[in-house]
Amino acid sequence: MDFSSSVRSKQRYILDEESSYFLESIINTCQNRIRVLKKDSIVCRAQNGHSWRPYHQYDSETDTGIHVDDVPCPHPFERMKPLVDSAVEGRVNPKGIPCLYVASGKETAMAESRPWLDSIITVGYLKLKKDVNILDFSVEHGKDNMHMYFEEQPTQDEINNAVWLDIDNAFSKPIKASDSKSDYAPTQIISEYVKSKGYSGIAYKSSLSDGHNIALFDLEVADVVKCSIYKTLNVKFDFEQEPEY
Repeated sequence: MDFSSSVRSKQRYILDEESSYFLESIINTCQNRIRVLKKDSIVCRAQNGHSWRPYHQYDSETDTGIHVDDVPCPHPFERMKPLVDSAVEGRVNPKGIPCLYVASGKETAMAESRPWLDSIITVGYLKLKKDVNILDFSVEHGKDNMHMYFEEQPTQDEINNAVWLDIDNAFSKPIKASDSKSDYAPTQIISEYVKSKGYSGIAYKSSLSDGHNIALFDLEVADVVKCSIYKTLNVKFDFEQEPEY
């Protein structure tokens, strides 16, 4: 919490000593969170929208094809990877520094695109060109720290678990378009530090699906091998009343 507050509203580019120590502690305690995605594994990336393909019917009298209509088809392969020189800001990357956001499956990828009802989505299937080592920021996702009020001095393992729980939840917390972009700063800085230590990416739990999101730092680590289009048949919202204090 101190780290998050500091980099959002105090110091972001030149970290204070406490924030620097916090980042070092992440790397020093992450050994059980290292995952390897094997070469040739398939991950998915979704983009709202689609392209069009002309549809022709054969005319036997003229022996030619007649343009009848244009039908939806997937985006071209190159459309399914981010542009190198115009990256928008995200949970893992600051504006201008591209990152390849993919998902563990197509359902998660499509849910993360937040489609409208009846809209068409293009899903790209990407194959990894090599083994990649990533850090998993989903281990403690969904738990809370409300029970962690220790009557005695907590052990170092209890402290580590409590802090990692907050980090995991921070990566999966939904951020609305109306929120300040500085809310991305804590996870962006953690991700960049992880990148500087030689990791190829990070994984975190999707808040919109049962799967995982994966952010790969190298855009060329995976190639698009197939694209398909899907139509959104149902969008479901759940609501609960907020307490009024």
